Amino acid sequence: MSVDIDITGLPLERIQFCPSPLAELGAMLHALAEPGHHPGLHAWATTTASSLKPDLADRLTEADFLWRSTRSDILLPAVPRATLAEELDDLDRMDDETFTSAAFEVTCTSGYEKGWPSPLVDSGQRARVLELSAARGPRQAAFAQRMLETPGVLRAWLRRLFEDCEQAFFGDNWQRVRVQLATDARHKADLLRRKGLGEALTAVSPVVSLSEDGSRIVVDKLASGRTTAAYGQGVTFLPTAFGWPHLFAVHRAGWQPVIQYPVTATELPQPTAPHLVQQRLEALAHPVRMRLCRTLARGPHTTGELSAAYDLTPPEVSRHIAVMKKAGLLSTRRRGRYVLHQLDLTTVARLGSDFLETVLR
Repeated sequence: MSVDIDITGLPLERIQFCPSPLAELGAMLHALAEPGHHPGLHAWATTTASSLKPDLADRLTEADFLWRSTRSDILLPAVPRATLAEELDDLDRMDDETFTSAAFEVTCTSGYEKGWPSPLVDSGQRARVLELSAARGPRQAAFAQRMLETPGVLRAWLRRLFEDCEQAFFGDNWQRVRVQLATDARHKADLLRRKGLGEALTAVSPVVSLSEDGSRIVVDKLASGRTTAAYGQGVTFLPTAFGWPHLFAVHRAGWQPVIQYPVTATELPQPTAPHLVQQRLEALAHPVRMRLCRTLARGPHTTGELSAAYDLTPPEVSRHIAVMKKAGLLSTRRRGRYVLHQLDLTTVARLGSDFLETVLR
């Protein structure tokens, strides 16, 4: 599974690396709404949430479906600006139908890539939005109703909400991270110019790559999607200091592709490919291999020793060992004519966090 962006014939100068104040605000809002996704930001989220005025905290809860479970595309601009006010001005210039469709992407996911009509003009989509937003609670249902009935009023309300966030916490935090994000963007852009797109994508994240024929940007996620850079004549990469472990890829029909990626930090583990996480979970799910792990976790053993300990034939043990080796769960070393296998405790210990990072990416 992956999100693929067709870049056939796209000039490199149409690939942009740039920080976005609105995108970083969206990342902060998500961290406040779901601090469990971001253990490294727990102290920041607790301090920031406790400092919010009750009215602002209530309004953030009312609108949090825009950034809680995923990130609305309206919060990931394809044309970043220097200030939050300029990006909010760009949002104001978006027509109501486009804005509303993007705002409700969480409840209209079936039409994400198909470009289904806006719920402002399509009764079927309107009914779907109202039904699914009601499942998120009465406040979200009321918010959806207001958006559909008076989109202009609701959009003005959202802008005031974002402006109040800037005054309350975003402004200070943006000043703290914007230099780091600008430096990272310049580094990626320099790699693009000097070494090509493949090197730049590798620096973005190990889960972002260039296809072998150079025609596609491939984002390795537990999601499937396809889009083309021809929509907006480019691709935009937005670095974030508050986004790890998430990596967002905007592939909405008719929109310019946007990828928001967490900036590299030495204390953060490198992401593991989803197929490898799945392979490791499947390898450990077999009851015989679970039993073998009990012994292999305690020290190195030969196939013969394992065969005798568990009343299995050597070929049976070898087959199970091969599965676990292919999944990267074992280390192997030779001692004379004997080959000893041992469980890689570091890899197994990380499997839980690898799984969470994969499903949250």
